[in-house]
Amino acid sequence: MAGGKETPRQKMIGMMYLVLTALLALQVSSAIIQKFIFLDDSLQGAVASAIKTNTETDGRIKKAVKDNGGKAEDLAVLAKADKIRKETTDLLAYINGLRAELIEKTGGPTLDENKQRIGYVGDKEEEKVNEIMVGAEGSKTGKGYELQTRLNAFAQNASNAVGPKVLPYTPLALDGKDDPMFQKDPNQKKKNFAELSFSHTPMVAALAVLSTKEAELLKLESMALENLATQVGASNLSFDQVFAMSRANSSVVAAGTDYEAEMFIAASSSAIVPTFKYGGSEVPSVVANGGMRVGKVKFKASGGSYDKEGNLKKTWSGSITIKNKGKDTTFKLEVPYTVARPVIQVQSASVQALYKNCGNELNVQVPALGSQYNPSFSASGATVVKGSQKGMVTLIPNAATVKLNVSSGGTPLGSQDFKVRLIPKPEIIVMTNGRPVDEKTGMAAPGPRSLTVIAKPDESFQAFLPKDARYAVTQWVAVLVRGKRPVSTQNFSSGTGNLSAFAAQAQPGDRIMVEVKQVKRTNFLNQQEVVNLGTPIKNVPLN
Repeated sequence: MAGGKETPRQKMIGMMYLVLTALLALQVSSAIIQKFIFLDDSLQGAVASAIKTNTETDGRIKKAVKDNGGKAEDLAVLAKADKIRKETTDLLAYINGLRAELIEKTGGPTLDENKQRIGYVGDKEEEKVNEIMVGAEGSKTGKGYELQTRLNAFAQNASNAVGPKVLPYTPLALDGKDDPMFQKDPNQKKKNFAELSFSHTPMVAALAVLSTKEAELLKLESMALENLATQVGASNLSFDQVFAMSRANSSVVAAGTDYEAEMFIAASSSAIVPTFKYGGSEVPSVVANGGMRVGKVKFKASGGSYDKEGNLKKTWSGSITIKNKGKDTTFKLEVPYTVARPVIQVQSASVQALYKNCGNELNVQVPALGSQYNPSFSASGATVVKGSQKGMVTLIPNAATVKLNVSSGGTPLGSQDFKVRLIPKPEIIVMTNGRPVDEKTGMAAPGPRSLTVIAKPDESFQAFLPKDARYAVTQWVAVLVRGKRPVSTQNFSSGTGNLSAFAAQAQPGDRIMVEVKQVKRTNFLNQQEVVNLGTPIKNVPLN
């Protein structure tokens, strides 16, 4: 936050507040009373110095607005500054009125022979302080409550005037439960601001508390005015943040190649809030380590015509604008960068080619994107089914070639081409008693009591896509043949058929002809399709 850096004087005020808190916890003695008086006087000196400084800042704002021609936006900033100044003046007058009332109602000041104040008659008085600032127990009629309300209202108004993102709202008067110094103390955290600050408090300690709040009030006013000053170019431009920096040609270097970088000194000012733009649009800024404000540029790099090494050289444009002496000064940037073609890694049981009308599962990853990888897929020559895990996709080819297009977060990354194979036809095998029938040697007459006809998938295809390699023989005919004449015929609609009827007629030299009429394949979606095998015929000789 510009203007938020504490000056030595403001740090001293914070230290005095800690001392004041510690003194309040001690038993009151004459020596401690004198320390309260010294502390109050020191704080009043700091208050006077802060008033002078803030008045000078207000003067710089007025001068910058005038020098800049009294533009409408600058006059609006000046109006905010004037409002903050008036609220500060009114609140200081109110606090000084409380100081005067406390001193008067406790006996007034103690003067030396030269009429100079050396102390207070009622310096140890507590009851009057409690009566004025806290009120009767539980009544909340004391002026400490109004003080809390006015202090916190000022803090809220200052934040609203400058902007909560630049000057966040921080209350100036906290109750015990909200004050980090007291919220863990069981005896203090239940007290409100008025009770914490003025209950059972000697009069001179109450004065020191009021001086502390005056100092905090002026510190907040200073921060608000400095921020408003930057908006009209009235800030004191001095480079108070100095950094050693480096700029490398590339942050990624291959082994055996040269690493090159430049070292230089950079400086920034905590008194200004630059406007950062990328591509003509303003971008957010943050305060980095050391107080330097930096703009954050973020965009998705798009690809294009890569060179033979897979690189695409591009530039992005930006600007940084600061207000100095009532004028805008803009520094323009043209920043080169290189887009590397992302390497698309495809993992599959069969990467070189896909099988037509099958669910070819692919695992598509782009390691260079890491956690930013948010893939989406499209394809020509295939239907795309997105998987349940990042990068998983199923392609169902319907053409001779497939082009898979890969994008991440809406940005195209590249494509992958695949050839498409036809599904290899299964082999028809006739079995009995769980073993294939040998068509050369045959079987002893009268032959088998039953036969089972199966369609065995190609081993390679089954290994790659087991969910698509499920076949069943759904129609086949068994014919008992003698010579060239059929003796008996049976039709079956499942893989296994009962041939007991052939046994009474079969003779040595006959044969059982098996003609397959229909084979169906079940795919990965559990849908069935008819496989075109023609009309395979198998013969079982009977000896």
